[in-house]
Amino acid sequence: MSQRYSSFAAYKDSSSDWLGKIPDHWQEMRLGTLFKRVKETNHPRAELLSVYRDHGVVPKSSRDDNFNKASEDLSSYQLVRKGDLVLNKMKTWQGSIAISDYEGIVSPAYFTYRSKPKIVDKIAHPQFLHYLLRSGNYISQYLRCSKGIRVNQWDLDPDLFKVLSVLIPPLDEQRRIAAFLDHETAKVDTLIAKQERLIQLLEEKRQAVISHAIERREGDRMARLAHFINLLPGYAFKSQTFSKNPNDTPLLRGINVGVGSTKWDETVNFSGESRAVQEFFLEAGDIVLGMDRPWIKEGARVAKIAASDLPCLLVQRVARLRAINGLDQDFLLLALKSNEFRSYIESDLTGVSVPHLSPEQIKGFRIPVIDRDEQKRRVTQVKTVTTKIDLTVQKSRKSIALLSERRASVISAAVTGKIDTRDWKPYNV
Repeated sequence: MSQRYSSFAAYKDSSSDWLGKIPDHWQEMRLGTLFKRVKETNHPRAELLSVYRDHGVVPKSSRDDNFNKASEDLSSYQLVRKGDLVLNKMKTWQGSIAISDYEGIVSPAYFTYRSKPKIVDKIAHPQFLHYLLRSGNYISQYLRCSKGIRVNQWDLDPDLFKVLSVLIPPLDEQRRIAAFLDHETAKVDTLIAKQERLIQLLEEKRQAVISHAIERREGDRMARLAHFINLLPGYAFKSQTFSKNPNDTPLLRGINVGVGSTKWDETVNFSGESRAVQEFFLEAGDIVLGMDRPWIKEGARVAKIAASDLPCLLVQRVARLRAINGLDQDFLLLALKSNEFRSYIESDLTGVSVPHLSPEQIKGFRIPVIDRDEQKRRVTQVKTVTTKIDLTVQKSRKSIALLSERRASVISAAVTGKIDTRDWKPYNV
């Protein structure tokens, strides 16, 4: 924050250790006293809504990064009214919870809560509750209230959720806190948006440099990738051979193929006989391409295997590519990262909810036939430019992370009473 704010004069112990001390004049109520769970269906013509960790409840049509396909029959989707509390029960612990500013429908897998007007209208301000229930203190409790076998499949327990303590400052003070946070977060969001725009421009420049490197030039002959690659689709390993034993061989699945690198935060290992799947062991320098949803917002899901990734085995729906017949491996990688490859595959993808790419589609992409020295020269030129771009993008991402931390800390401090905003006024007043 650009101003220093004092704490309150007197504090008292809250009813929960995770809230700590709260201002002496604030009250607490159980969430279930304020909200009741509702499930209104049969509104198939209403607008589809989604809950985002960063954006709250928004129309699904306003985002291009939501790949979850809605059911053809929307009669079971739940009605959301303005002011309702909506949460994704599997991702509440990640922050997918918000007070809605929209009316529409959400997935049957969501939980929808409606305020009890005789109570809430007299003592609570919706925007304050929105900030409070999305603050770090509460998100940490949603994790404790969620149950399941796998982290990504944890469901929020509604019985534990409804007994969470909700802080209730005086109504005028809630309005002041909400106005303060609207003002402060808007400033931070503006700074974040500038950094995000810079990253977008840099990524566009990166793609332009890559496209220039692989474009057809005067006198170049074009040929299908099929003539220049050894392509191996992954093996359909049986689930009975999966293990969590770290001494077993990791399986490189689609989820492990990121944009430009592998990621091993979710790992499954193979406990079977290695000799039976010998050809599916990857080697350093291999290129792997995710064949389900091959291109996401951040770029192509293609990466080069490093020595640190080994040993690992190639799983179905991931392709391994090795350059042959004079094609340079790094030039091949550039081709797969290019906008030209994206345009080519997007015109021919199969699958509705999850677009699929086939080996034959990959082999059909056409590249310029140029000598190996020229390929290496172009790769070097690209690396020279993109290395500088990467450094700038890294700085911008670090700035965004710091700004996001600042945003979260300001919200948490205000809604839990660690700072007193009662005398706050906008700077231009």
